[in-house]
Amino acid sequence: MDIYIETFTDYLKVEKGLSFNTIYAYNEDLKKYTDYLNKIKINDLRKITRKDIIDFLFHLRKQVSTRTIARILSTIRGFHRFLLREKIASSDPSSLIEAPKLEKKIPCFLSLDEVTKILKAPNLKNRQGIRDRAILELMYATGLRVSELVFLKGSDLNLDVGFIKCKGKGSKERIVPLGKTAGHFLEKYIDEVRAKFLGKKISAYLFLAQGGRRLSRQSVWKMVKRIVRKVRIKKKISPHTLRHSFATHLLEGGADLRSIQEMLGHASIITTQIYTHVNQLRLKTIHGQFHPRA
Repeated sequence: MDIYIETFTDYLKVEKGLSFNTIYAYNEDLKKYTDYLNKIKINDLRKITRKDIIDFLFHLRKQVSTRTIARILSTIRGFHRFLLREKIASSDPSSLIEAPKLEKKIPCFLSLDEVTKILKAPNLKNRQGIRDRAILELMYATGLRVSELVFLKGSDLNLDVGFIKCKGKGSKERIVPLGKTAGHFLEKYIDEVRAKFLGKKISAYLFLAQGGRRLSRQSVWKMVKRIVRKVRIKKKISPHTLRHSFATHLLEGGADLRSIQEMLGHASIITTQIYTHVNQLRLKTIHGQFHPRA
C-alpha cells in the first residue's frame, strides 16, 4: 500500500502541481486510512469494499469534525480514482459513498477598528516590530495565505508599480495590488532591517527570521496570536482572519465578487460567495441594533 501512496504522491506533485502543504495533508489522511485497513487486516487493494470505507468514516466520527471527515473522504476518492485510472485496481469502492453534509461556516472577520489596532501594535523601534508590521500590512492589503506569504521572494515584489506576485494552491500564479500603506512598510522593512536579519547569509526569501532563515508559518501564527493578546481582542483570530477581513471589507466597499475571487486566488467563485453571507449577516446585525422596529 505504501508504494501506491508514494506513486499517488508523485502524481499530485508532478501532474497536479499541488503544494507541499496540500500533499502533506493528503499523506496524513491516507496514513489514517491505511492504519485502519491494517487494523482490520486488509493489506490487499482488491479486498477493500465500500463497507470498509464507510466503517472507517464511522470510526472517525468520535475523533474528528464532520468537515475533516468530508476532507478525508475526498482524499480517499482521489486515491481510488487514481488507482483505477492507472489500472492498479479494477474498481473504485469509494465511488458511491456520499460525503457528509456540511453547514456553511461563516468566516470570522475583523472590524476596521480591530484591524487598525492589530496593524499598529508592533513596536517600530526594533527590527522585529518593523518586520511584523510589514507582514501584517501585506496580509491585510493583499489577502495572502500564510503559506503564500512565507514563500515570497524579493523578486516577487514590485514596489514601483505596487503589486506582488505569488503562487497559490496548485502552483497557480496571481498578481495582487499592494496599496501605498503596505508598500511603505515593506520598503521600510527592506531598506532598514532585512539585512540585519540576513547577517552574512544570502536568501531569496522576503521575510526572514534570526540568522537569515526563511520565516516559518508557525512563526507568523505565533506573532499574530501575540499581537491579538496585546491589543485585547477577544475573537478567535488567526492569520487567515486577516484574509477574511480583506475580502469582507472589499465587498463592503463595493468591489465585485469576480475581482475578489481573482485577488484571493479561488479556483471557483462559489468559494468567494461565502463573503456575501458575511456581508448579509453584518447588515442584519446593524439593522437589529439601530432600526426602531427591528
